[in-house]
Amino acid sequence: MKKQTKSNTLSRALNPLPSNLKQTLVTKGLWAAYLARPQYQRNDYIGWITRAKLETTRQKRTQQMFDELKQGDRYMKMKWNPR
Repeated sequence: MKKQTKSNTLSRALNPLPSNLKQTLVTKGLWAAYLARPQYQRNDYIGWITRAKLETTRQKRTQQMFDELKQGDRYMKMKWNPR
């Protein structure tokens, strides 16, 4: 499945954002930081979180995403320079 967006193109399947995760991003004030990330990063985060088999793993991955969004210059524990 190919999904195109305004500013970029994904050549892999688009992972749907779970509503509870969206609500938590909004509540924590991280929704704008999430939307500011490129589509591929948002897609990777969601796929990585939702593929976790254990709830504890999902929570750990979700917290890592929150921390990286707050910090603003990390993506999957790697240095990232927003443009």
